[in-house]
Amino acid sequence: MNRRRLLALLAAGATATATATGAFALSPRNRYYSGPPAHNFDGTRFFNPGGAAPRGFGDLLKWQTGGNRATWPEGIAIRPVKPAPRVDDLTITMVGHATLLIQVAGLNLLTDPVWSLRASPFSFAGPRRATAPGIRFEHLPKIDAVLLTHNHYDHLDTGTLQRLHGTHDPLVITPLGNDTIVRDAVPQMRVQTGNWGDTLALANATVHFEPCHHWSARGTRDRSMALWSAFVIDTPAGRIHHIGDTGFDQGRPYRHLPDKHGPIRAAILPVGAYEPRWFMRDQHQNPAEAVEGFLLSGARHAVGHHWGTFQLTDEARDAPLTALSDALRSKGIDAARFRPLAPGEAWEIPA
Repeated sequence: MNRRRLLALLAAGATATATATGAFALSPRNRYYSGPPAHNFDGTRFFNPGGAAPRGFGDLLKWQTGGNRATWPEGIAIRPVKPAPRVDDLTITMVGHATLLIQVAGLNLLTDPVWSLRASPFSFAGPRRATAPGIRFEHLPKIDAVLLTHNHYDHLDTGTLQRLHGTHDPLVITPLGNDTIVRDAVPQMRVQTGNWGDTLALANATVHFEPCHHWSARGTRDRSMALWSAFVIDTPAGRIHHIGDTGFDQGRPYRHLPDKHGPIRAAILPVGAYEPRWFMRDQHQNPAEAVEGFLLSGARHAVGHHWGTFQLTDEARDAPLTALSDALRSKGIDAARFRPLAPGEAWEIPA
């Protein structure tokens, strides 16, 4: 294996961007979080109750050397947008990958903000942007809060968090353990954490921490030592269900939502980074599973994300769009209800 290929492989494993393997070695000490065992925490690591554990390094090697990776186009042209300062109702704008601007009932929220060129701990290796961000950083409206779902490098980008702190000073809302990572990089950043089932008040909204089926890692010795989470944001303009990454897990991230929260106006669901299925199935749902989850949740509309910005897995860049269209058609769902937004697209969600 040549040096360039080895560096790329290490970047893929260390960043944990969209792979389902956890670590090259395991450490007995959790430096991110210390707390008593709980329904999803064994005293050292978090886990998915009744779910599947991340795959090991041997499977990562098998996948990375399999040679079935599609070729993506480079330098895809987009037209960035400049959002309004505030929105009274609900507008969702795609920045790229899992970064979206949610403007709802006067609040401006960012999910998993990444404006960096690479989703990687390295400046010279790892997944590189295929598109520019759909909103230029300097054109962001005042950001009130960041919803940070987990610590993989395509979701938690400390360089972007430093920029946001310097210009917007937002509150970061994130599951247990990720606050240590954020404060190590941005010591003065305001951070609040929660476990699944917890709630936090945010201006005129309530943020609920909800389970999803995933894992976490920043390097080779910290697998699942910080928690991952979905969110339900309850606002005067309706409820929003946001998942950064999840496996379908027999529908468990979705089944409880109607009874617990009632009607959901908009779901923001991952639809990309899912091939090969033998490797990705447990941790990354595919578009057909995203549609199943959409139906189980009872959401009225959905935004598809986690596709088309960083090439993390084997499928072609546009494959999620075709697969989502086919899945919606097979279920008799109007495609206007579930839109995979491209960078720079904004959607005023119907009431």
